[in-house]
Amino acid sequence: MAIEPPETLSSDDEIVACDGGDGALGHPRVWLNMEGRGQVPCPYCGRLYVLAAAHGHAAAHAH
Repeated sequence: MAIEPPETLSSDDEIVACDGGDGALGHPRVWLNMEGRGQVPCPYCGRLYVLAAAHGHAAAHAH
């Protein structure tokens, strides 16, 4: 049985809140700071938050 990869969510903000997304079946809300890294995983559920602006900025400098 294969394990599904964690969900990846894009954010326009460097600080995000994650609660697992399943209401009462989720996890305690935690605030995650990407600290200029452009992404951060949730320590509870493994969701990966990616800074949307980081992708656009990198793409703009790829030329």
